[in-house]
Amino acid sequence: MEKKRILFVSQEITPFLPKSDLSNIARKLPQGVQENGKEIRVFMPRFGVINERRHQLHEVIRLSGMNLIIDDTDHPLIIKVASIPTARMQVYFIDNEEYFKRKSVFTDDSGTEHNDNDERAMFFSRGVLETVKKLGWKPDVIHCHGWMTSFMPMYIKDIYNNDPHFSDTKVVYSVYDNHFNENWDARFEEKLKFEGFNDEIVQGIKDGNCCNLHKMAIKYSDGVIKGNEELNDELNAAFDDFNGHKLDFHPEESLAKVCSEFFDKVIEEEVLI
Repeated sequence: MEKKRILFVSQEITPFLPKSDLSNIARKLPQGVQENGKEIRVFMPRFGVINERRHQLHEVIRLSGMNLIIDDTDHPLIIKVASIPTARMQVYFIDNEEYFKRKSVFTDDSGTEHNDNDERAMFFSRGVLETVKKLGWKPDVIHCHGWMTSFMPMYIKDIYNNDPHFSDTKVVYSVYDNHFNENWDARFEEKLKFEGFNDEIVQGIKDGNCCNLHKMAIKYSDGVIKGNEELNDELNAAFDDFNGHKLDFHPEESLAKVCSEFFDKVIEEEVLI
């Protein structure tokens, strides 16, 4: 029997970025799911603070070279990869000189959020999907971690909904108490329309509010997981109201087995969005 394929997409993974609840889960969960008999691929952004020499990142020439158009501008896509030997796991990195070269993650040295974080999030999700197509690897489930992946359910269910490569792909969104503070720039609505998102999505997230992005990602997912034991009231309500597959918070030691079984349920049952 062919192994189920799970694509993990996270905005942060330890040891490449500092430890947090999110980065730790995004490191341990793929390994555990792989050990439970699934085939995995793992992606994250190649932020400029990541030490390429220490972590032995190298460019994958055969996957690099595409251009992605974001806000009517071409942006070259560079793919890098590194291994976590103790986990028998590779991590693919989405890179671009303009979006990810700076020596910071989401904010500058003064704590001000980068004004192109909206475009960086779009580029990251699109870059993952286009790279997976180029790999010729069809995921059964895409599991998303962090607000930077919030576009992924919308891309799969709207922009890529007629792409045969993703015709059977389900999306699982882990909801974390993970936010940015400043709403995205005033042109965000224009950028969404240029991408071709449907009117429901544009109207629902055009204010660039982080909580609204989480809620729309939940709405367009096939399964939702509580990534933190405690969420704010709005996200708790969105989780409770979701009528697809739901998985409550589980501690790290039991998460891999429970998640692997959860993916099976999501794959096997059709859920209406």
